[in-house]
Amino acid sequence: MGNAELLSIHIHPVKAFRGQSPREAVVEPWGLAGDRRWALIDDGGKVVTQRQQPRLALAAAELLPGGGLRLSAPGLEPLTVAVPEPGDTVSMEIFRDKVEGVPADAAAHAWCSAHLGAEVRLVHMDDPATRRPVDPEYALPGETVTFADGYPLLVTSVASLDALNTLIARGDHAGEGPLPMNRFRPNVVVAGTGPWAEDGWSRVRIGEVAFRVAKMCGRCVVTTTDQTTAGRGKEPLYSLARHRRIDGKLVFGQNLVPLSRGTIRIGDPVHVTG
Repeated sequence: MGNAELLSIHIHPVKAFRGQSPREAVVEPWGLAGDRRWALIDDGGKVVTQRQQPRLALAAAELLPGGGLRLSAPGLEPLTVAVPEPGDTVSMEIFRDKVEGVPADAAAHAWCSAHLGAEVRLVHMDDPATRRPVDPEYALPGETVTFADGYPLLVTSVASLDALNTLIARGDHAGEGPLPMNRFRPNVVVAGTGPWAEDGWSRVRIGEVAFRVAKMCGRCVVTTTDQTTAGRGKEPLYSLARHRRIDGKLVFGQNLVPLSRGTIRIGDPVHVTG
């Protein structure tokens, strides 16, 4: 694969909010430390994402020492949210999974509801080691995940985005391109590979940490959401449907599960080991 390296790292402390891009991150069995440990739920207990609420792209979450948050959004005063004390949990539904979470305080619920104009609650995953298993069809025994869509990490590559943007430029919605990588909300972005090289990966090592590739990432309407304006278009789903439909899914990127703990850093070499 040549001189592939880790180009960027992305942590989203609250699922569906804008995240942050540190120079290094600790890899835990269930994902990057601090990634998607918080999520919003509606009054029926279902997780709320940019699928239903594209305005979530305009809200930012900064991770604070100890796991708390600093929330910010246009038109609202920033709010600091502490990790809730251990206590009663609420049952929530994240896609097909039933998960227990610990609700934040009333001020956090009110702030998030004000941003969306809809009643929501902010919930914290207190124990990612036990709360939510990875999809058993693609998991090894004991693997767990936070409030991410389904897997601990998502990897994408610069070469594949370049290739996709070339396809978009040739298509019916060329004016929407080129798209930035944040449309795909990855955890790790790799440079120095060939286009779509990740399709063939089964094991990969980033710096000192080993990962297995669980499955390709099927993409949804969130990728059509401009992460700076919350507006929606047709791409990249239009071009993915024409060129990247695999096993009935529109795919971009690969889902990873850590095989070891450690710290990854921008510039780390990336080696395909299987």
